[in-house]
Amino acid sequence: MQKLTNLREMLEFSASEYGDQPAYLYKTRTGGAYIPISFKEFKEIVFDLGTALKERGFMDCRMAVIGENRWEWIAAHLAVSCGLGVIVPLDKELPAHEIAALIRRAGVNSITYSAKIAARLREALAILAEEGVDTKAITLISMDVPPEGIDALYIKDLITEGENLRSGGNDTYETLPIDPDEMRILLFTSGTTGLAKGVMMSHRNLCVNVQQTALYVDLKKISSGRVGLSLLPMHHTYEFSADVLGSLYQGGTLAFCEGLKHIVKNMQEAEVSYLIAVPLIFESMHKKIWKKAEKSGKAEKMRAALKMIKAITRFGTLDKKLAGKTKKLFKEVHEGFGGKLSLLIAGAAPIDPGVISDFNAMGFTMVQGYGMTECAPIIALNPTYANKPAAAGLPLPGTEVYIDQPDESGVGEIVCRSQSVMLGYYMDPEETAKVLSDDGWLKTGDYGYMDAAGYVYITGRKKNVIVTKNGKNIFPEEVEFYLGRSPYILETVVSGRPSDDGTDLVVTAEIFPDYDEAQKKAAEEGISLEQLIRNEVEKANDAMPAYKRVRSIVLRESEFEKTTTKKIKRW
Repeated sequence: MQKLTNLREMLEFSASEYGDQPAYLYKTRTGGAYIPISFKEFKEIVFDLGTALKERGFMDCRMAVIGENRWEWIAAHLAVSCGLGVIVPLDKELPAHEIAALIRRAGVNSITYSAKIAARLREALAILAEEGVDTKAITLISMDVPPEGIDALYIKDLITEGENLRSGGNDTYETLPIDPDEMRILLFTSGTTGLAKGVMMSHRNLCVNVQQTALYVDLKKISSGRVGLSLLPMHHTYEFSADVLGSLYQGGTLAFCEGLKHIVKNMQEAEVSYLIAVPLIFESMHKKIWKKAEKSGKAEKMRAALKMIKAITRFGTLDKKLAGKTKKLFKEVHEGFGGKLSLLIAGAAPIDPGVISDFNAMGFTMVQGYGMTECAPIIALNPTYANKPAAAGLPLPGTEVYIDQPDESGVGEIVCRSQSVMLGYYMDPEETAKVLSDDGWLKTGDYGYMDAAGYVYITGRKKNVIVTKNGKNIFPEEVEFYLGRSPYILETVVSGRPSDDGTDLVVTAEIFPDYDEAQKKAAEEGISLEQLIRNEVEKANDAMPAYKRVRSIVLRESEFEKTTTKKIKRW
C-alpha cells in the first residue's frame, strides 16, 4: 500500500490509482436511483471548493460541518483540513444549545450545514447572539440551495467558482503547505456539553491509522465488489476514519444510506459488499436471520450446519473454498442482504462473539476491532486471516499496547502508543496530562487483558467498574453481555447500588424487555412478564461467579437514551 502522510496525498493517490471508478453513490431524492461520483471527479471537487474558499479569504478558518452523510460533507471537511484551517465535525443530532456551546468553544467562524438541520442551527445562532457573540461574522455555507432571504453561500456555486478559477490557472490552493503534525481536525467526544472533550487530531494521526488498518483488512482480498454502505454518522471518527478514509485509500465505493429502515433496500440497490457498523446493527441483522429461520422451521438444520462448520475451522473466518460452499448452503441469508455482502466489521462497542462466529460460519467474513476517538480511532483489530471472535483484536502494526497494573487474572488498564494518538485535548492541558504521557502513552480508560498471542480482550470501562466491599471488581459490561443473550431482553444497564443497610453495593440490572416476545412467552408459561424476566436473569446468573450475580432488577417501559453511534448513555 502507498505510504501517505496527509489527506491531500490520499486524495491524489485515490484519483491516480482508482480514476474513473465510483468513489461515492448518492441520491438526489429518497427512493431515487444512485448516482456515481468518480475518484477523479471527487478530487477535483475538493480542490475546486478549496480554491474558491481560499480566494474568498477562508485561510486559517475554523469551520464546523454538520449534516447527514453525503459527499458535500466530506468535500467541506477535506477542503478545509487540506490547507485552509481546522475542521470541526459536529453531531447532527445535538440540540441547539449544545451546537451553540460547541461553536463557541471551538472558535468557529464558518459553518457548512445541510437543510435538515437549518432550523436548529438558526436557533443555535440566536442563542449565541443573545450571549453577545457576533454571529454575523460567522459565514454560512449550505449543502442545499438556500431559501430566499437566507444569508448563506451555496456549496455547489463555490465549487463552480473554484473550477473557473483553476481553469484560469489558479493553483494556489493545491500547493498550500500541509504540516502533517499540526492540528487540523477538532473532534468532540460524545457526552453532554459539559463533559465532551475536544480531541485535537492531525493528518498523520488519521493517515497512519487508515494505512495500518489496511494491513489487517484488505478490501481487494476480501470484498470483490468493494462497495460499502455509509450509515454511521460521519462526525464520529469510527465512520470517518474507517469507512470514509478507509474506502478512499483502498478504492472502495461508498453508497450513502437513506436511513436505518432503508439499510437492506440500499444494500440491494448498491450491491453492497462490505459493511462497517456498530454491534447493534449486526445483532439486529442476526436476530432477524434466526427469527425467519424459526418461522420457516429451518432453525434446527441451520444450528446443526453451523456447529459442523465451526468445528472444522481453525480461525473464526473461513478459507475461500469453504466460504464458497457455505454461501451456497446459506444462500437465502446472503440474498436477503443483496447477494453481494461478504465483509462485516464491528466496532465502537463490544459485540457478542457468537454473532461473529455465526456470520463467519454462514460464509461471510466478520471481524471486530477496538479503539477510541483519541486514537483516530482504531487501536486493535482482528486480521481477516487470523480472527478470534471473542477478542477485540491484535494491536495494529506500529501500535504498542500494554496492560497497566494487571490483577491476578491479568486484567488492568489498556495503555497504547502510536502515531495515531491524538495531539491532546483542546485548551485542556490538565485533562491531557491525566491520559497522555510526555513520551506518548495513552491511558484508554478501558480495562482488559492480552492473551499469549498478543490479542486484546476488553472487560469494561474503568469508570463503570463496581468494587464490592470485599474488593472484587465487577465489570457491568460482562454482566450485560450474559443478560443480553436472552431473547426477551433488548437492552440493559448494570450498576452497583447501595444495599438497604448501606454496607455494600448490590449488582442491579435496569432492563428494557422485548415486550412483544416476552408477553407471548409469559402467556404461554402462565406467568407474569416480570417473573419471566426474573427467570431469564437467573439463567444469566448461573453462568457467572456468585459475586457477579444480579440481585435486583428494574424494568423500563422505554429504550435507554443512546448516542448517535447507538451506544447507551449510562448517565
